[in-house]
Amino acid sequence: MVLEAVMIVVDNSESSRNGDYTPTRFDAQADAVNIIFQNVVQGNPESSVGLMSMGGKGPEVLVTLTTDQGKILDGLHRTKKKIRGNAHLATGIQVAGLALKHRQNKSQRARIVVFVCSPIEEVESDLVKLAKKMKKNTTNVDFVLFGDIDEENNSKLEAFNREVKGSGEGSNLVVIHPSGKLLSDQLISSPILLGEGASAAAAAGSGGDGGDNTAGASSEDFPFGIDPSIDPELALALRMSMEEERLRVEKQEKKAREEAEAAKKEAGLDSVKEEEGESEPLLGKDGEPSGSKDDKKDDQPGGSKDDDKMDTS
Repeated sequence: MVLEAVMIVVDNSESSRNGDYTPTRFDAQADAVNIIFQNVVQGNPESSVGLMSMGGKGPEVLVTLTTDQGKILDGLHRTKKKIRGNAHLATGIQVAGLALKHRQNKSQRARIVVFVCSPIEEVESDLVKLAKKMKKNTTNVDFVLFGDIDEENNSKLEAFNREVKGSGEGSNLVVIHPSGKLLSDQLISSPILLGEGASAAAAAGSGGDGGDNTAGASSEDFPFGIDPSIDPELALALRMSMEEERLRVEKQEKKAREEAEAAKKEAGLDSVKEEEGESEPLLGKDGEPSGSKDDKKDDQPGGSKDDDKMDTS
């Protein structure tokens, strides 16, 4: 799968204490963060994940990019003790973008996943400007909107998503309404983990309407003939297996093309034959130019056939 560097931003504002998502909004985020980490690292062992919080006094980088899930768990545990204040969405995205800009492996695709469960205080115009900046830096931004799913929050994130996504792919807005299902289970069947193929989602799977993309793709949209909302783990495994097979086929095709081009070049070199006389050395044994022996024979007395003929008249 894609080689990525992913910064996950959790919402640890006062709103994350709410218990409308099992067991609380913050704990629901923690489970979802672990699912995202496993998806990214299992998809490509060279991918890495970092963790940030955006509540309280301001954003805080909890874990720099890593492949150690233990560090992510520790960061979530420490953040649970710092639930307070309001969320600083714009500043959190900017800090996450800065952390990704200084990643060691520049071949990793930059991506930010933001959980939002509290009112968004930033005005829409400022968010649109930030989205343009993220797009210019080729940084994908995914939103998981849950909790406070009001019209204002939804409108602001949709405006950001439209601007950062443009005509490309990779940035998604997933809206997850409260239901009997865990937040992490609903996220598994979302385009954030399944990719663009899951962007057409069923509203029934999320418990209501809303958002650019809602969690829970229908069985008609899923290519394996199953309903990913019923067995999201199986759906994720099938999607990853299909992606691995696609990459394997692409690798084989690329190798075959390279071998064909090499064979074509080699055949072209063999077809260039040396012209007559090109194989002779430039100088002879005595240091004279090649091909001069015949001329010397003509210059020697008696060396020419015409000289051998005597005038008998």
